[in-house]
Amino acid sequence: MERTLSLIKPDGVAKNIIGEVIKRFETAGIKVVAMKKLHLSQKQAEGFYAVHKERPFFKSLTEFMTSGPIVAMVLEGEDVIAKNRKLMGATNFKNAEEGTIRRDYATDIEKNVVHGSDAPETAAFEIAYFFSMMEIVG
Repeated sequence: MERTLSLIKPDGVAKNIIGEVIKRFETAGIKVVAMKKLHLSQKQAEGFYAVHKERPFFKSLTEFMTSGPIVAMVLEGEDVIAKNRKLMGATNFKNAEEGTIRRDYATDIEKNVVHGSDAPETAAFEIAYFFSMMEIVG
C-alpha cells in the first residue's frame, strides 16, 4: 500500500469543494487515512515549498498558500501517487484532461485547487511535514 499527500489549496477551500475533491478520491478507490484543516504561516509555506526557493514563482506561491485555509490529507491505496496525479490533472489547468479536478475547478496555474506528491520520496517528506504517525489511521 502506498501513501501520498494531497492538499486542497486556499482557492479550493474558498470554492467550498472539499467534499467534491474527497468524493473523487473515494470514488477512485483511494482511502483518506488522515485529514486536517489549517492556515499556513508564511514560514510554514516557505518550509513546505523550500525545494522551489530559487524559482521565480516561489514568493507568489507561498503568499497564495497563506491566503486562506487549506485541507491536508494523507491518501492511501495501490499506486496512489499516480492515481492522485491523474485525478488532479496537469499543473496548468488548460492542459489538464477533461473531468480532472484542475480542469473542472482551477482558474490559473497557481490557483489550481490541489497539490499532490510526485514521487515516493516527496510523499514521505510532505506527509511528515503535516502529520505525525499517530495522526494517520489506516
